[in-house]
Amino acid sequence: MSSEAPERRLHPLSFLFLLGEHLKTLLLLLVLVILGRRHDNELYALVGIVGVALYSVAHYFTYRYRIEADAIVVRSGVFQRNLRHVPFARIQNVALHQNLLQRLFGVAEVVLESAGSGKPEAHMRVLRLDEAQELERQVRRGGARPVAAAATAPGEASPAAPAPSENVLLSLPTAEVLRLGLASNHGMLIVGGAFAALAQMGDNLIGRGFTAAGSWIGGHAGGLHLSYAWWAFAIVLLAVLALLGLRLLSTVWALLQFHGFVLSESEGRLSMQRGLFTRVRATVPRHRIQAWSLHEGLVQRWLGRRSLRVDSAVVESGHGEKHALKDLAPIATPARIDALVDGLLPRHAWPLRDWQPLHPQAWRRKFTIPALLLGVLTLVVMWRSGAQALWLLALLPLLALRGWWWARNAAWAMADGLVAFRGGWLSRYWRFAETRKLQALELRQSPFDRRLGMATLHFDTAGADGNEPALAIPYLPEETARRIYEELAAVLEK
Repeated sequence: MSSEAPERRLHPLSFLFLLGEHLKTLLLLLVLVILGRRHDNELYALVGIVGVALYSVAHYFTYRYRIEADAIVVRSGVFQRNLRHVPFARIQNVALHQNLLQRLFGVAEVVLESAGSGKPEAHMRVLRLDEAQELERQVRRGGARPVAAAATAPGEASPAAPAPSENVLLSLPTAEVLRLGLASNHGMLIVGGAFAALAQMGDNLIGRGFTAAGSWIGGHAGGLHLSYAWWAFAIVLLAVLALLGLRLLSTVWALLQFHGFVLSESEGRLSMQRGLFTRVRATVPRHRIQAWSLHEGLVQRWLGRRSLRVDSAVVESGHGEKHALKDLAPIATPARIDALVDGLLPRHAWPLRDWQPLHPQAWRRKFTIPALLLGVLTLVVMWRSGAQALWLLALLPLLALRGWWWARNAAWAMADGLVAFRGGWLSRYWRFAETRKLQALELRQSPFDRRLGMATLHFDTAGADGNEPALAIPYLPEETARRIYEELAAVLEK
């Protein structure tokens, strides 16, 4: 009898869930079938629908995987056959994804991700939930023991291996998730996305909607013969209701995304699970965390809360988001966040104590560019509307206050193997990384910097994206910036 582990198939209903991945395309094609005015459009739409359906069925019959002692072997491809051998040591993240329909059928979608590839190592749509969980445990063990699948009859559940004990680092009760919704601005993003979708539909739906709403409000208000005071009160009331509506949308988003959030650690890997209807579970090794970001928005400060996000060297998943742990702590008290970071850093060096100020003229650098832009805007408005545009210059004191307050709160630190910067004025953030994980550093000087004798240090880390502020220390005294540059350059050369 061969000792090679047997090949396994996906769940028998996997082709239906693969069809769900193409739902948007299918809906668009169906619309073309129903509303199309030309017969060739209908034919193309029907051919597309049938083609996607046949591809989904063929994907089920051609996708095979085999779990060995130290690797997973995947055989796939409808037209072009592919054989992929993925060592467990290469896999950096295992993401289990369950939408509501998948939870009803007891299946899960599995994504295996690594740091050195432009796409997931394997994307399995879908497996039985117990098989997906066993695969996740096998990856955690690093292939220490093969999965006992040879003795399992087809259609039977494989024997469950004992799950390693997990140390829960953070869990969010519903009250904390509601605070997260109140402190976030995702309601505005949802509304913006809705307006963008309406704008793509043509027929000026947005303009017609605003015109109809304005006519309805104006007609009712005109019949009441409101005074100026009542008009002002009505405008304020509508603004308050709009803000409450946005916060309500943000709260609904938070409940959908982070209900049941649990962050845990086991055998050197961090695991996160979250979601009300769609459940997501992701794991990543602790040592793959490249940089850290603490955020404290204005509403978060009122609520006494912060958030923690990390950059990790894991590729983009098939769902269009990084399943690697980004929101390590979506919301928690400052003390809880500091304790979490301190426990995860190898030297237990957080929070840092020895923060250093920036260049004494840093506030001028923060003020100069916005002031120049305001001056240009004022000249343009004056050219179009006349001298009354000079009232825009009344914003200059506010810009100066912003620059001064930002510079007063900004500081940098480099100690215990960390390089860190804190900034912000209304909203605040802390951005830091271990010096041994820096990929590159750069010293920059603009003409304004050279005139004031300052410089900015920029640091590159793996896993960074555009959603986080760059890891940089701006507006340092030039001598200090060059000294730090030389010290860190020596670290990178080792």
